[in-house]
Amino acid sequence: MAEEKNEVIFDDGKIRGSQEFVNPEELYAELIQRVRKYHPSDDISMIEKAYRVASEAHKDQLRKSGEPYIIHPLNVAIILADLELDKETIVAGILHDVVEDTTMTEEDLVREFGADVALLVDGVTKLEKIPLSGGGEQSDAKLEMQAENLRKMFLAMAKDIRVIMIKLADRLHNMRTLKYQKPESQQRIAKETLEIYCPIAHRLGISKIKTELDDLSLKYLEPEVYYDLVERIAVRKSVREKYIQSIVDEVSEHIANAGIKAKIDGRVKHFFSIYKKMRNQNKTLDQIYDLFAVRIIVDTVKDCYAALGVIHEMYKPIPGRFKDYIAMPKANMYQSLHTTLIGSTGQPFEIQIRTFEMHKAAEYGIAAHWKYKEASDGKHVEAQEEEKLVWLRQILEWQRDMSDNREFMNLLKNDLDLFADNVYCFTPTGEVKNLPAGSTPIDFAYSIHSAVGNKMVGARVNGRLVTIDYEIHNGDRIEIITSQNSKGPSRDWLNVVKSTQAKNKINQWFKNELKEDNIARGKELVNAYCKARGINLSELLKAEYMEAVMRKYGFRDWDAVLAAIGHGALKEGQIVNKMQEFYDRDHRRELSNEEVLQNIAESGANLAKMAPRKTKSGIVVRGIADLSVRFSKCCSPVPGDEIVGFVTRGRGVSIHRTDCVNVMNLPEIERARIIDAEWQAPENAEEKYVAEIKIFADNRNGLLADISKAMTEKNINILSMNTRTSKQGVATLQTTFEIESREELNRVIDKIRGIESVRDIERTTG
Repeated sequence: MAEEKNEVIFDDGKIRGSQEFVNPEELYAELIQRVRKYHPSDDISMIEKAYRVASEAHKDQLRKSGEPYIIHPLNVAIILADLELDKETIVAGILHDVVEDTTMTEEDLVREFGADVALLVDGVTKLEKIPLSGGGEQSDAKLEMQAENLRKMFLAMAKDIRVIMIKLADRLHNMRTLKYQKPESQQRIAKETLEIYCPIAHRLGISKIKTELDDLSLKYLEPEVYYDLVERIAVRKSVREKYIQSIVDEVSEHIANAGIKAKIDGRVKHFFSIYKKMRNQNKTLDQIYDLFAVRIIVDTVKDCYAALGVIHEMYKPIPGRFKDYIAMPKANMYQSLHTTLIGSTGQPFEIQIRTFEMHKAAEYGIAAHWKYKEASDGKHVEAQEEEKLVWLRQILEWQRDMSDNREFMNLLKNDLDLFADNVYCFTPTGEVKNLPAGSTPIDFAYSIHSAVGNKMVGARVNGRLVTIDYEIHNGDRIEIITSQNSKGPSRDWLNVVKSTQAKNKINQWFKNELKEDNIARGKELVNAYCKARGINLSELLKAEYMEAVMRKYGFRDWDAVLAAIGHGALKEGQIVNKMQEFYDRDHRRELSNEEVLQNIAESGANLAKMAPRKTKSGIVVRGIADLSVRFSKCCSPVPGDEIVGFVTRGRGVSIHRTDCVNVMNLPEIERARIIDAEWQAPENAEEKYVAEIKIFADNRNGLLADISKAMTEKNINILSMNTRTSKQGVATLQTTFEIESREELNRVIDKIRGIESVRDIERTTG
């Protein structure tokens, strides 16, 4: 390894964008210079082409600062180049505003730059349209909208994580030039950055972007605090510089004497980190002593621990302030050894020890795993191992583990250090388990396997029996006691466990257990209904009638229908009456010739004037001409449903499903206004219809996210979603959305029915 210079860094250590009002050609030359530093290919033709296209597209546009607009995408591309991202991402960074702000289309992008670049630009463009925050207090409606918009952001991240990296670079440059915005805009954008983008950058492990976004947000949200910190830290800069340089020199000498090759530097912690420490510990700047961190970067993990031994021999460590993130990495895969020590003058300071690879991962986060190299055939292949993309899977889990919108927002906003509160414990065989702080042996049991949790009857911690609500501490060795005679988890466990995984598995157990009870109750209700009305149930329980009902209500088996009746999602009368209809259709009474002639005589004249009337919506009704036709909101019929028309007073004909509660309960005097209606192909082949369903599920973290994701994957446009949870933990989600047909609705229902903890689904019927 080449000799590394050991030094104190007193600049801000940030990703270097360019200065404002630089000539675009000079800025472009700087971009190419940075790309060439790390990219293995000399071919920059695609970047050159993107620059020319973007320059032409934005030629008449200016930013609020008065500079040419092309300066912004070039700066975004430079930030991405500093993260050493692939050429497609650099190109997408240059082009990220061309579709939104110019006449260039997505088809143009595919033709000129390929599908990969077009996908990235499209993802960023969609994120541009998402308003993530509104001023003032957050109403429930605003919270719903904000949470839903964030879910869309995470779905964009799921398609390609590079989309969010471009968005972070875009936000970073906008924050650097925020002084040109109005004060209210500065506050809104800075607040959104601190609450949304900083945690995302933290989650992705990109400290280079996170630390600068933190400081810039503080600058506009708390300008007095920010400038006071800057001034007070600058006042004693020379004294601190001298002190930290003495530590660097002293450490360098001892590390070299131990035969360890290392790069050692000292730096001032960034302003937001100092501000957070002052606020959390209720201290003044003079009381915060560890304003500096000395960083030791070595070649191997073995050298990390060797360097730690040297450091602890030199200085006295502060008890409880040593953290080994190498053996137990943070959730965003950050690895390093942290130790706080007392210097020779009695002043505390922090030392971080890591390898060069760990340092790159800490600075660039997930971006460090998006390196590309040129294969011999000229195609791009990933240089990193597949398992390192586990971070991408963690992003998807993060979204899935949200329960309601308020919890989802709190995760992002309440604590920027999202992953500090964990405990590490061990199985009897020495395997490490990482659980949320406050976890109990129940959480531990379900982290091993559902069967272990379901059969758990007790636990031992470090060889001693403990209660099941014992709070696990770092380093505990836990053994779960199980029994085949266990009756399963208690509902009280849901109030004890901390992890989403444990709650989900407990709820799943209750769902499966209660299903048998609901089936039995459903049978009883159906039998009682038939007995009270003198209906012969055995005649109705034929395979073809049962299958028709299952098809109509979207169930896979008859037990599911009975379970739905058992817990109230379906009315037994609906099912029995529908089966009776099918039975009557197959067993019509043969009419005599005299009865046939009489019916013809009575209805002949009416048939002549009751001609079918076709509407633009694809409905054919029998009735008076020139009546408008509209769909009722009480039962939201869609093509494929059995329907009737109801002649209203002054509002034309309203179309209802035949099983609509309002139609079924019409007074006899009103039933005369019901007329026949049927579906025909609408004039507009892409006609959309509003459907509404109720979803009954055992409440759990991530339920709403899973349902939203399932509908998004089916390309369903959600119009509204309301949720409530009973005291028994049963969640009812009522959602309205657009579909084209009954078949599409059934596909959506089947998709949602497969989601964990969903008990049942029903259409609204009035």
